[in-house]
Amino acid sequence: MGATADVVFEFLRDYRGNRPRILPGNFSAYRVEHGGRGDGTTVTYRLHAGPRERGYRMRVSEPAGQTLVERDQDSSLVTTWTVLPSSAPARSRVTVTTEWQGAGGIGGFFESRFAPSGLRRIYDDMLGRLAAAVEGGAR
Repeated sequence: MGATADVVFEFLRDYRGNRPRILPGNFSAYRVEHGGRGDGTTVTYRLHAGPRERGYRMRVSEPAGQTLVERDQDSSLVTTWTVLPSSAPARSRVTVTTEWQGAGGIGGFFESRFAPSGLRRIYDDMLGRLAAAVEGGAR
């Protein structure tokens, strides 16, 4: 990202004002239930990925450093955002990882084969939107 780690992390921590600005069309019915800034925030949304749409209720924690962990209250889904300073001045590196335990059987087989690439496209889009937002604000 073309902004410092502090700028990017503060942007990501704002679930009420900033997060909705970077959500792709795959997200709908986004709502902050509690908090709105980092640790202790709870957000709900619907995510359309591939042929499926599902609701999530994510609780946010900040375990250490510039890391946000979003844990679904109704499934095993966990998304982690990590922001690290770059060796280049006024730049940072953002990584997003999502983990979950998929369904069993044939449905689980297809989910494990296709969900990662679908989520990768969604989060690549989000990262692009994040870069545009923080780089535009950093000028």
